Amino acid sequence: MNHHLIFEGAELTGKSFIISEIYNFLEKKYSSNDYPYLLDGCLWINADIGVFGTPNGKKIINNYIKQAKILKNNNIIFEKFHITDQVYSLVYRNKIVNYQIVEKELKKLNFKIIYLHINENANNISQRLKDRLKLYPHYERIKQNPKDYIRQQQIYKSILEKTQLPVLKINSTKLPDVLITKKILKWLKEI
Repeated sequence: MNHHLIFEGAELTGKSFIISEIYNFLEKKYSSNDYPYLLDGCLWINADIGVFGTPNGKKIINNYIKQAKILKNNNIIFEKFHITDQVYSLVYRNKIVNYQIVEKELKKLNFKIIYLHINENANNISQRLKDRLKLYPHYERIKQNPKDYIRQQQIYKSILEKTQLPVLKINSTKLPDVLITKKILKWLKEI
């Protein structure tokens, strides 16, 4: 069974951490002997890399769709994708970006969205921000106020209400939490 997954959610919701748990499971289970020197059981693509929310976001998304078609027989995890581009475009450029055609393509490829969200309180977000800055000092340049992360999360919720793709909503306020991994794997019919 091939899984095509998109992890979405506002910054600081724990996407990379939770993806690493799901990736580890899928990579081990589906790794082939064809290329023993490669981690080929699952492909994890951090799709943002500073382009979502920019005029290049839609072009990059369309290129990732082409790659997903080539890799359709593999497990694929995109860390952020078209929903993030919509959110960032709205928040940072006040632009509405339409992804109806992309959603149709993603649906044909059996993509599913795992949406991570956290409790919307400033203390929780402030702690997440401190943790992020310890791991990634360069994040200091783009850090925001807790209310800005809450606004991002509210926009994600609004956009996800309109998606054509299956969505699993996960509250990731408490990390680590093995129950989150189990819930996702159960939804994927892996356990």
